[in-house]
Amino acid sequence: MILTLKVLMTPVLIAAITLAGRRWGQGVSGWLVGFPLVSGPISIVLALQNGTGFAARAAIGTLGGETSVCAYCLAYCLVAQVAGWPASIAAAALAFFAATFLWSLATPPLLVTLAIDAVAIVLFLKLIPRQAALPAAAVPPKWDIPVRMLLAAVFVVALTTFSNSLGAQLSGLISPFPVFSTIMAPFTHHQQGARTAIHLLRGVVLGSFALLAFYLIVNTLLPVASIPLTYLAASSMAIVVSGISLRFVHPVQPLTVE
Repeated sequence: MILTLKVLMTPVLIAAITLAGRRWGQGVSGWLVGFPLVSGPISIVLALQNGTGFAARAAIGTLGGETSVCAYCLAYCLVAQVAGWPASIAAAALAFFAATFLWSLATPPLLVTLAIDAVAIVLFLKLIPRQAALPAAAVPPKWDIPVRMLLAAVFVVALTTFSNSLGAQLSGLISPFPVFSTIMAPFTHHQQGARTAIHLLRGVVLGSFALLAFYLIVNTLLPVASIPLTYLAASSMAIVVSGISLRFVHPVQPLTVE
């Protein structure tokens, strides 16, 4: 069920977020990527299939994985200033796996995990170059969104298949890999330049605050409240936090299609 959910949702969300970026700017697109659009529904499935206690514990792991996602974004942004998208994506992937490996060496409780996440997000936002994105100069080709959707499905199937062949610990290290950013950042970098890709990934890091709020509520309420009430409260809190963080995203002139 989880694989089906990922395969069906991820390509559709990739297309929707791409269109949002063309309308309101890549910073907004990245901000949307930071929202628990895929991990949230998967958390609900985990709660239904494996029980609320399991999903509550898994929420802490997801919070820990968000630090690795932010490290991914920082590495890409730093390398993108001096190199193209292939070197940037390689550095980002290396940073992600290095961070997840370090995180796997310890299992801190919820509050410690949140503190580490918050400090990391603030630090990475300061380290990521604060550059305004430039509006796209040309209309992307018609095959752009279909190829992004196809790559999203391939990524999900490949990562899930690979992780299923490993043990539980290594599977946990691989599962939070940022599929959305891995597809959108190189496309944006190639089509609109490094500055716009950096703007996109800065939005991803900024959007992480919504994910923290979501899983804080999930971990706190799920053991004592019903599943619908828990995820309604978590989604509401994430929306509130997203609304606050969106004020720090600077939109650019939208892309006009002739």
